[in-house]
Formats: sequence, C-alpha cells, structure tokens
Amino acid sequence: MGKGPATTIVYVILAIFFLILISYSPRKPRAPNHRRLKLRSSFAFDKHERIPFDPLVAEIERHREDKEWEKQYFADHHKEFLSEAEAAPAAESQPEWEDFMDAEDYLNDEDRFNVTQRIIVLFPKVDLDPADDFVSLDELTEWNLRNAEKEVMHRTERDIETHDKNHDMLISFNEYEAPSWSRRSHDDSDNMGWWKEDHFNASDVDGDGYLNKTEFNDFLHPADSKNPKLLSWLAKEEVRERDSDKDGKLNFQEFFHGIFDLIRSYDEDGYNASHQSSDSLESPAKKMFSDLDHDKDGYLSPDELLPVIDKIHPTERYYAQQQADYVITQADADKDGRLTLAEMIDHPYVFYSAIFNDDEDDDYFHDEFR
Repeated sequence: MGKGPATTIVYVILAIFFLILISYSPRKPRAPNHRRLKLRSSFAFDKHERIPFDPLVAEIERHREDKEWEKQYFADHHKEFLSEAEAAPAAESQPEWEDFMDAEDYLNDEDRFNVTQRIIVLFPKVDLDPADDFVSLDELTEWNLRNAEKEVMHRTERDIETHDKNHDMLISFNEYEAPSWSRRSHDDSDNMGWWKEDHFNASDVDGDGYLNKTEFNDFLHPADSKNPKLLSWLAKEEVRERDSDKDGKLNFQEFFHGIFDLIRSYDEDGYNASHQSSDSLESPAKKMFSDLDHDKDGYLSPDELLPVIDKIHPTERYYAQQQADYVITQADADKDGRLTLAEMIDHPYVFYSAIFNDDEDDDYFHDEFR
C-alpha cells in the first residue's frame, strides 16, 4: 500500500512526458506548393466551353452537371411536387439533390488524384499517330476532339430526355420545343430559321419523320455534321439571314459586311485581322468573293458559300485545335512544336488549368501533386 501513491505519481509523470514527446514529434510533411484543385462551378451548356484534358475530370464534371440538370428538369416538369415541398419541406418525397459525390474533395485528395501520374497514364493514349514519344498538334487536337464529341453527345442524350414525350428515344418535330430566344418577333417570316421544320427535315437523314440520337445531335450542332443536306440548309440559312434585299443570294456588300469578318477572324493569319481599316480589307474581301463566285454572276448562292461554311460556323475541331495550339505553346519548352512526356509533367497546370482556383499565386503552378 505504501508504494501505491509513489507508483501513481511515476505513471503520471511518464504519461506527461510521452504527451510532450508526441506533441513535438514531426508530423507528415505536406506536399510542397500544393495547389487546391476545384471544378468549374458554373452550370453552363455553352458548346464551346473548354473540355477538360483529363477524361476522369470530365466524367466527374458530367456527374455533377447531371445532378444540376436533374434538379432543373424536376423543377420545370414536376412543379406540383415543388409546391408540396414548399408546404412541407421535410417531406420524404422531396429529392435530396446534394447527396452526390463531392468532386472537389476527390480532386483535392493527393492520394486519389495525382496530376503527374495522370499525365503519365494519358500520354500514350494521346501519342497514337505515330506513337513516337512525342505529342504533336494533330494528336492533341484529335484527343481534344474525341473528348469534346463525347461531351456533346452526352448533352444531346440529356436533351432527348427533355423533349422525348413518349419515351421512344426518337424526336418528332412536334415534340421538340424551340428555345424561346429563337423567336425574335411576332412576324413568322422574320423568325430565325433554326428549329423550324426545314431544319428538322434536313437533319432527318432517313426521312422517317423522326430524329434518332445521331440525327438529333446533328440537328443541335449542324456545323459539325457530315450530312450534306444539313450543311446545305446551314448555308441557305446564312444567306437568308444576310440577304438584306431578299433576292435569295448575296451581293458583295452583303458578303463584306458580316460574313467576311467572320471568315477573316477564323483565318486571321491569312488576312491579317489586326485592326485594319475597311478600305484596306475591301481588296482581300473582293478576291475571296471572286474565288467563291464560281459562275461569276456577281452573287454568292448558298452552294457557293458551302466551302467556307465551317469558317462562318466553326466546328468542334476548330476549337479542339485552338486549345491544342495554346497548350503546346505554353508547355513546349524546347519550341520544337511538339510535347514530350517530360514537358507535359513539367507543365501540368496547362492541362489542368480549367479546374484550378484563380486566387492562388502563379508560383504554385509548377509542382502540384508531385
């Protein structure tokens, strides 16, 4: 019994000593220059929005965007449930829209999302033609294009769900509801030709009166279509909107004021688009007009406008190449016009900049998740 208090005091002293040791023991060091990753927060359906380089990031973004879309769809098509929810907020029938994966936590977990490792994994998937340990502009463009096309088709499938009233995965003209902004006036003759019956019929390749997934995707994105009938409709629509004297064709002035600027912006290297006066631009515009005017009647028909329709309405390939060109410009250390794996690893911020916070210092860019 006499040793009891002394023994207790000894144990207490030892416990305090160990606690002090633990408190001063070195902790696991954090990764240097760790930059917080964050998904883009805007819920936008802009088809020209930058597509993530990494398909894994794209999938996470689609998952989150789908949840937002489902929420909006529910609000638009099931208002009766929303009214009940407002009356009884705790009702079990109200969907819990926030119970999906927290993508930001996923991207901020170094053990689960290592940027360097992701680039190592993706490099051989980009370096395909030829597989020579270099990523060229063409290879990166094709990679971006494949990712963009997958994104576009995913949104088309979601649009089908919105418009497909009888759930047969086919869209009839009566089922499709044109966006309200396409109706510019009460005069039907002045309304936009888009989303009218001739647009629908041009998209209907097999002529069965319905649009399947591929046809509906072309209907929504005609510039990216390989359907000649739809491209012809697009050229006719461009002439119709620019034809101020309503003679069904474009004279030089109608071409010069509008269309030429679009083409020049697309191909600005060829026409030196930097702040030129109208007089200095008229000469190259006349040359282009003459080149397009095959029958030399002084007018451009819709068919004669077809060769430049992809410059008036840039395609996904155009934007894919723009993004590829930017990335190579930023990451190509030796300026040979192509990327090695080492250059991509040394510049990961270029490939993942779409999901980086903008409020960090640029000094953090170089070593994230190494």
